[in-house]
Amino acid sequence: MSLPMFGLLASGRMVQTNYERVGEKQFLVTIEDADNINHVVVFLTGNVPFPDGFSGLVYFSWPDPNAPPNWQLLGVISNDKPSCIFKISGLKKNNEVPTLQQSGFMAFQQHKISHVAQIGISVETNDTVLTQSQLLSTEIAKNQTQFVEYAQKMLQSFLNYSTSFVITPTPNEAYVPMKVVEEWYKNFERKLSLNPYFWKDVSFS
Repeated sequence: MSLPMFGLLASGRMVQTNYERVGEKQFLVTIEDADNINHVVVFLTGNVPFPDGFSGLVYFSWPDPNAPPNWQLLGVISNDKPSCIFKISGLKKNNEVPTLQQSGFMAFQQHKISHVAQIGISVETNDTVLTQSQLLSTEIAKNQTQFVEYAQKMLQSFLNYSTSFVITPTPNEAYVPMKVVEEWYKNFERKLSLNPYFWKDVSFS
């Protein structure tokens, strides 16, 4: 009986080492009843190290029962970094898969559709792992920048709209009627539902 190479610890659960080999260099483990799991730790058990010059790309999938698994790159484990904790709560309903997350992991796409969360590890050369890790870092930085831009434009929109309805009953007092706030919110919500990226329009205010 071979000793397990990888381990998984989902918050509030017992350790799992039952990774299934689904390709020449791909390993897969499932997490039952994963709806309330927010964090997972993926680690090397210490029984078997990565071969020299190789590391592991760690992926997460929260499958749609009506579609193939949707794999999202979480990060990296290696002999030098044998464990890592990942937050998955924000990924469960993410249906957009960046191109970078497809690399080196197509074998998992053929695994049967599942109703449980899945963690996959793809053993790749250090060069491949480094490239994917850098792309992931770039993607994260891009998303953070986009979030800041969205927040700034949303607040600017609210400020521009609300200040045009300011009431000044006395020289030292000014306020915005609650109705104005509600109207701005309804308009913003409507535009967002029609086009989630409408705020990127240069004419938006």
